[in-house]
Amino acid sequence: MIQATAKVLDDMDCYLPDDNSVRRIARFFATLADPSRVKLLSALTISPLCVTDIAAILNMNQTTVSHQLRLLRDLDMVTCERQGKILKYKIANPKINEILLVGVEYLGY
Repeated sequence: MIQATAKVLDDMDCYLPDDNSVRRIARFFATLADPSRVKLLSALTISPLCVTDIAAILNMNQTTVSHQLRLLRDLDMVTCERQGKILKYKIANPKINEILLVGVEYLGY
């Protein structure tokens, strides 16, 4: 039976995320488990958009889009800017696009 060395066990303590970080990481990936949120984030990686445009592009109800955007804002995945009466949403961090692209590459698309 192979057992980890003391150095490996010490390294685990240094590199494994703490419980709070693990919960946040799991919540982040759970957010990406919803197809409508993946499509919404994908659209926002192309261009900032308002709720009306997102609903039209993704063929979704505006209420549903607003709900999904609220969840994404709560997780700091999207931000919004007011342009007159219109709120334009955009990806909060370009790393989100990179994560989506890694998923696409992994799946071979």
